[in-house]
Amino acid sequence: MLKEFDGRVAVVTGAASGIGKALCERFAREGMKLVMADIEKGPLAEAAKEIEALGAEVLTVRTDVSQADDLSALAEATLERFGKVHVVCNNAGVFAGGRTWEAIGTDWEWVLGVNLYGVLHGIRAFVPILLEQNEPGHVVNTCSMAGLINTPFAGAYNVSKHAALSLTETLYHELNTLETPVGCSALCPELIRTGIGRSQRNRPEHLKRPEDAGTPEQEMVEAVIQTSIDGGIPPSVMADRVFEGIREDRFYLLAEEGKSWDQACRTRLDDIRLRRNPTLNAIAGSN
Repeated sequence: MLKEFDGRVAVVTGAASGIGKALCERFAREGMKLVMADIEKGPLAEAAKEIEALGAEVLTVRTDVSQADDLSALAEATLERFGKVHVVCNNAGVFAGGRTWEAIGTDWEWVLGVNLYGVLHGIRAFVPILLEQNEPGHVVNTCSMAGLINTPFAGAYNVSKHAALSLTETLYHELNTLETPVGCSALCPELIRTGIGRSQRNRPEHLKRPEDAGTPEQEMVEAVIQTSIDGGIPPSVMADRVFEGIREDRFYLLAEEGKSWDQACRTRLDDIRLRRNPTLNAIAGSN
């Protein structure tokens, strides 16, 4: 269990904005050294200046998490600069909406490539290092409340986040069988004030939708997501949730009890327990 943070090293993907940047800010205030990774080089450099202003030592690495080689390079750069790693936050995420049968293949390829394979590549690159160090450490994978419930018009996103949560829970069990000092958490945010609704800006050229491939449902749900997120919870709340989760060695880092997301999750669990048809919860989108 990781209890000491001062002087330790944290790696965060999707670090240029949103939850990733907030995590870096919180870790910096705890005296940690930061490795900030993001696909957007310019915003990453700007974010790093803000973190350095908090007194943290920072390394930036432009990283496309959908590419395994990029995560391997990120791990190598981390060890070359700092010698060790203690916290790994596989946080980068994107969103594409629309009816499941109308989403084109590249919607699925892009979303799964970042939200699922990005987490998997991070696990494969960093967990062997954490185990070899045999020191207290922690892996935090950003999943989503969309990994626990399903809403319409977000098929690729829902699938990616359910898969990421399953992968993270599997990792938790595997680490426990080794009796290692390395912990694992699944961060499942609700609606957070981030730029994920505008993530199309980072979509690789070869995976972009053709101009005539969009549908009204896609445009509607992506607009609703961004509008909802603009009024969402500050990312700093998630950073606090993650820090406390690491310190307390908690796996599920979920929405607050009694709130709408928590109630929707409980309703789905009841649907499964009672073997009744799925209930449509009145919640649009997630982060």
